[in-house]
Amino acid sequence: MTTINKKEIEKFSKLANEWWNPSGKFKPLHLFNPARVKFIKEKLTSHFNLSLKSSMPLKEINILDIGCGGGLLCEPLRRLGAKVTGIDASKTNIEVAKFHAKEMNLDINYLNCAPENLKLKNKFDVVLSMEVVEHVSNVELFVEHCSTLIVKNGIMFIATINKNLKSYLFAILGAEYILRWLPIGTHDWNKFLTPQELGIIVTKNNFSADEVVGMKFNIFSKEWNKSEDSSINYISTFKKN
Repeated sequence: MTTINKKEIEKFSKLANEWWNPSGKFKPLHLFNPARVKFIKEKLTSHFNLSLKSSMPLKEINILDIGCGGGLLCEPLRRLGAKVTGIDASKTNIEVAKFHAKEMNLDINYLNCAPENLKLKNKFDVVLSMEVVEHVSNVELFVEHCSTLIVKNGIMFIATINKNLKSYLFAILGAEYILRWLPIGTHDWNKFLTPQELGIIVTKNNFSADEVVGMKFNIFSKEWNKSEDSSINYISTFKKN
């Protein structure tokens, strides 16, 4: 069995040349990225007892970014000192990510594979699955494979979209059809998960739930910020037992 959804891979492969255009098809992710990086940095410095004051606070932390796309998250985390591996089932995405990292003179290990095909000797301190689970073919299988890739007391981040009427109105009708922030068909509401549903799947695979935070977009400042409101976008963190 595989976690790869071929239709989803083809869809994102066709957009691959847009990854590093902040005004292009991935503009929403470029706007989202500072809030994601800030949350990850703060969470990891707290979890691993690292210094936030350091210019490279994540030095020697070994991070796996699953579904890394063109490397939008891998690059800032590498700049914070982390050892970063990015994997993606789209060969085109990985080619774009490798090319951009080389241009930026950043040492990032990019591999074209799904988590079930990743065969590395060492496990990771951190696994990131950001805006990915709503695009895989089998979430249970995906999480099961993620569990094999992380060390004891490691931490996993899963960012996705809640499943309710509000998320349908805002994340699909609003973002895709009205505001045109995302190409129509980017998301399938039926693949969204509530934090409770996600928590049940993940805790079955030797993780304990840590926290759920919402991410909210301010239409006036055009910025994303951490929020107590997880009714649309949210990030769940889990600790490996």
